[in-house]
Amino acid sequence: MIMARSVPGPRRSAMSYADGVNIAEAARHALEARLPLMLVVASSGADVTEGIAALHGWGRAALALSGCSGIVPVLAAVTGPAISGPALLLGLADVVAMTPTSFAFVSGPDMVVEFTGIRLGLEELGGATAHATRSGLAALLAPDEADAMELLGEVLGFLPDSTDSLPPTLDTDDPPYRQTPELAALVPSSPTASYDVREVARAFVDDGDIFELRAGWAPQLVTALARLAGNPVGIVANQPRSLAGTLDIAASQKGARFVRFCDAFNLPILTLVDTPGFLPGKTLEWRGMIRHGAELAFAYAEATVPRICLVMRKAYGGAYIVMDSKGLGNDLCVAWPTAEVAVMGAEGAVQILARESGPEERARLQAEYERAFLGPWKAAERGFVDAVIDPAETRSVLAAYLSMLSTRREALRLRKHDSGPM
Repeated sequence: MIMARSVPGPRRSAMSYADGVNIAEAARHALEARLPLMLVVASSGADVTEGIAALHGWGRAALALSGCSGIVPVLAAVTGPAISGPALLLGLADVVAMTPTSFAFVSGPDMVVEFTGIRLGLEELGGATAHATRSGLAALLAPDEADAMELLGEVLGFLPDSTDSLPPTLDTDDPPYRQTPELAALVPSSPTASYDVREVARAFVDDGDIFELRAGWAPQLVTALARLAGNPVGIVANQPRSLAGTLDIAASQKGARFVRFCDAFNLPILTLVDTPGFLPGKTLEWRGMIRHGAELAFAYAEATVPRICLVMRKAYGGAYIVMDSKGLGNDLCVAWPTAEVAVMGAEGAVQILARESGPEERARLQAEYERAFLGPWKAAERGFVDAVIDPAETRSVLAAYLSMLSTRREALRLRKHDSGPM
């Protein structure tokens, strides 16, 4: 691992041209050696006494970090201020951990109040909690620098040193074909009842251990690292405990970023589906729900690592499609008997198809719709679901298929770069 650390000094650790060059040199060495790069950041911004040279310094750092992206893992621990240019460098890292004494923003409280009239403190504007829950910058929160480094070290334990190699495997005493009968009880039969999807993941991964990233941001989608039969995997899962597992802009961005992260560093992706659709709303549509929803679909469609989709309960409409459906090219799609794979739920469908009918007729049509369309069997008949499995077989099925897919290789298309939605 290569480390670059901002050193406390005069002018409140302002970043000089030399500091930017040092970060760029560390990034260059990491790229050449094919080793992860760790940044420890505490800087009050570009050094105004150096003028434009200081700006070019962090510009050189940004160029070098961009060159590392997708080739070696780039992780950052923020232990103090990160203002203006140094703050933007954090956006180039794969995983950022922040401490309670840290804050980050491009424009500070004085500028915010001058332009908007809204007065905010450092913590409210750019503190660790704000970035963990509102912006999504902070993937991890830690009480101090030592704990931040330890958490980032745990992340590195799931990753290869570079994209040129496979993630490290670990021996486990947890049998790969262990039965998981508890899963049938974890997911309620009622389609509107809530549950914690993290408990579902813990039931089938090795030793019940998951390492969640960005837990406070867009909590209706869980993104986590885990191991299955000793092999690191990335898990993307709808969370019914938050907004019923609907997808919005933040959840789509969160999922897309994580899928691309896993694909870059050769982690197979397990997708757990239980979503009624996209969250409706005027503000969401105006802010670009179409573009950002497409980000998740695009990330899955581009991914070349092994991908397995498990439909647990609701899988409705476009949200089901962007959650790594068979149409997006996953390697395996399995479903539990409780799965409901359809354009929409029975109640919504009947409201459209029989809006003039009375309550009794609607109830009858809704029951017929549920029997005919909501189960996984129609999707399985059409080849959109590869197998309907007993929840008790979940770990064994996933482990077996991941083992089989581990030798699969996909030829990459030659192109300069994609121009997907952003």
